[in-house]
Amino acid sequence: MAHILQIDASPRAERSLSRSLAQDFITAWKTAHPSDTVTYRDLGRYPVPHVDESWIAAAFTPPEEHPAELAGALEISDQLIDELFAANRYVFGIPMYNLNVPSAFKAYIDQIVRVHRTFAFDTHGIKGLIEGKKLLVITTRSSDFRPGTPLAAYDFQEPYLRAIFGFIGITDITFVNVQGTNTEGGRAQALAEARAALHQAVANW
Repeated sequence: MAHILQIDASPRAERSLSRSLAQDFITAWKTAHPSDTVTYRDLGRYPVPHVDESWIAAAFTPPEEHPAELAGALEISDQLIDELFAANRYVFGIPMYNLNVPSAFKAYIDQIVRVHRTFAFDTHGIKGLIEGKKLLVITTRSSDFRPGTPLAAYDFQEPYLRAIFGFIGITDITFVNVQGTNTEGGRAQALAEARAALHQAVANW
């Protein structure tokens, strides 16, 4: 039995393509795997706080040495990291904003990429501490950033997400990128391709 952490990063509600596709996948997955469970987090409409000075001080100080003013500084970070460890699969719906992720999702990343919790240093360098998990990322892009297109070099979203989640040990990552949604014809084709890819993912993920 799998436990899935589902995250939406779009501030849009019913107009969000990434939300709609992620939910379509979860619905199909639950139909095929009715005993699996899902934890849901909506970062788009309920963002987590950005890292601040207290967070940094607490993260780099042994817990037993925390002064009173740092009590609770890592409470949200601990909760988010515990969610990551509790799940063995992740489904993230993330629109592309300015060639990368929305700021709400970047704030989430800053909360979960934490020394001694999700990564550590050993004799070989940096070691990710979250292992054996699978991540499905559904992105939506107004233009086409596929390899070979004029905008391919401007896709900082997928490379960044692969790098940062690989940094904490999550390397089994599947991307379904919905490309070219800014025209009706392009959107229809992109959505058809994405739904076919997600249908395949339900069968093989």
